[in-house]
Amino acid sequence: MTAERMDDAARRLGRAAEVAGALSALAVLALVVVMSANVLLRYGFSLGSVWAQELEWHLMAPIALFGMVWALKRGEHVRVDVLYERFPPRAKAVADILACILGLVIAMAITWLSWKYVAQSFANAEGSANPGGIPYRWVLKGLIPAGFVLLALQYAAEILSACARFRRA
Repeated sequence: MTAERMDDAARRLGRAAEVAGALSALAVLALVVVMSANVLLRYGFSLGSVWAQELEWHLMAPIALFGMVWALKRGEHVRVDVLYERFPPRAKAVADILACILGLVIAMAITWLSWKYVAQSFANAEGSANPGGIPYRWVLKGLIPAGFVLLALQYAAEILSACARFRRA
C-alpha cells in the first residue's frame, strides 16, 4: 500500500474521531447548562432534582470517552515530548507505530471485557438506586464499549498515518 493510500485510509477512519469530538463538545455544553440550572434552582429557589444531579455525572462519560478519541486525533495525548522531539522522522514513526499498536490492543481488550458488563446491566434493566434518579443506566454503560471502539478506530488511523510517514522518511 502506498503512503498516499495509507493517508487516505487514515483520513477516512479519522472522521469518526471528528464525530466523537463533536459529541463530546455537545456533552460539555449540556453539562454546563445542567449544572447552571441546578445551581440556580437550588440556591435561587430551594429546589433540587436527583435526576438532574445524576445527569451531571452521566454527562461526564461521553465527555471522557469521546473526548479521548478526539484528543488522540489532534495529538493532544500524553507523550514524552522531551525525548520524542529529538528523534529523527523514521524513529518518530516507529515510536508512534509501537505506541499505537499497544493502545489498539488495550482499546480492543477493554471493548471486549466491557460487553459482559453492559449486557448484564441491560439484562437487569439497571437504573438508578436513588428514587427519582435516571433509569436505563445500561445506556450510560453502553458508552464504554462505544468509546473504546472509536478509540481503536483512531489508533488504527494513527498506525496507518505513522506507516505512511515511515515510508516517506
